[in-house]
Amino acid sequence: MHTDPQRAEAEDTPSASAPAPSPAAWAIGLKDVSVVYPNGTRALRGVSLEIAAGEMVSIVGLSGSGKSTLIRAINGLVPVTDGQITVGPSVVTGMRGRQLRRLRGHIGMIFQGFNLADRASVYRNVLVGRFAHTPTYRTLLGLTSAADRELALRSLDAVGMLEKVWVRAGQLSGGQKQRVAIARALTQQPSIMLADEPVASLDPPTAHAVMDDLRRVNVEDGLTVLVNIHLMDLARQYTTRMIGLRAGELVYDGLAADATDADFEQIYGRPIQPIDRLDR
Repeated sequence: MHTDPQRAEAEDTPSASAPAPSPAAWAIGLKDVSVVYPNGTRALRGVSLEIAAGEMVSIVGLSGSGKSTLIRAINGLVPVTDGQITVGPSVVTGMRGRQLRRLRGHIGMIFQGFNLADRASVYRNVLVGRFAHTPTYRTLLGLTSAADRELALRSLDAVGMLEKVWVRAGQLSGGQKQRVAIARALTQQPSIMLADEPVASLDPPTAHAVMDDLRRVNVEDGLTVLVNIHLMDLARQYTTRMIGLRAGELVYDGLAADATDADFEQIYGRPIQPIDRLDR
């Protein structure tokens, strides 16, 4: 595995460009984590990582490398076969039921497929982010507090989508849907933000806009942000640290801006191709 030799020194040296973590931001730890699916597929193989509160990290690898499994295991969506995952003060491994739902209320999750209700307004979709922090009876009755309504509007404004507040989600473009998904996650007031291939289906200008929104969340709010991505130029430009996965194993851990084409070829297990760059 390639590990940046300057990383340990950098962690002890304050950086003028590194954002200060939010008091609410959480660290993430993985210790010898392996995941084997019921069909026998080994998606992760003994992965160990420490991600500090307030870091912005890209997880890079080709399809099938284990990127999505890793990020979903952190959220408890995929059970761990061996090892342990900690998120903030909680051990995710083995967590179930109400305890797991409570933890997920502190984890903003952004999916490639947006996961919006197309028939509902942008406003209603964003308010879903408050469900984990709202009594069940209020959710069932559609009752929202003034504070929650204000938070939803502020979150939409933060991603430039306030003018679409009453538009049905199904009428939005892909990039607009992803920005609404980010606003929904922000409305949770999360301690970490996870993004699973958030720009995979977007054109280059829109992909840059979405990545810029995620970087702003990291810089301005000080949140811990992990984003799965396979495009080398976006990883270099928008994240500070890069984790490389290949066939479920950790093969790179270093500063994203310093990653060379040779490092990406090691992660991909093949020469770089045009599809590996966004602005091709």
